[in-house]
Amino acid sequence: MRVEELLAAARAELDRLSPAEAADVRARGGLLVDIRYAALRERDGTIPGALVVERNELEWRLDPACEHRAQEATGHDLPVVVVCDEGYASSLAAVSLRRLGLHRATDLVGGFQAWRAAGLPVAR
Repeated sequence: MRVEELLAAARAELDRLSPAEAADVRARGGLLVDIRYAALRERDGTIPGALVVERNELEWRLDPACEHRAQEATGHDLPVVVVCDEGYASSLAAVSLRRLGLHRATDLVGGFQAWRAAGLPVAR
């Protein structure tokens, strides 16, 4: 299988969200999770209120049953929107979270770049 096929299969499992839809999920108590690495966050800023968890720690920090979970990982019913830079790695990450039982996990179409282009809040 090629990476493009893996990505297409992952996205077939998700109801991916637009920036406005992701903002609405956050406003209703859902969790936005920024998985971008530090250099991108420093260069472009962050989404206010988003939980920053780099990709290599994601499953440990979001699994509600893990002793290393973030305090925000409150349960398997939590709506989680994964955000990467342009919306590619986040699709694969969201499917990984679904495998952990976070059945409402999805990602942001276009990633942080789409969020910023939509004029939504960015912290520097």
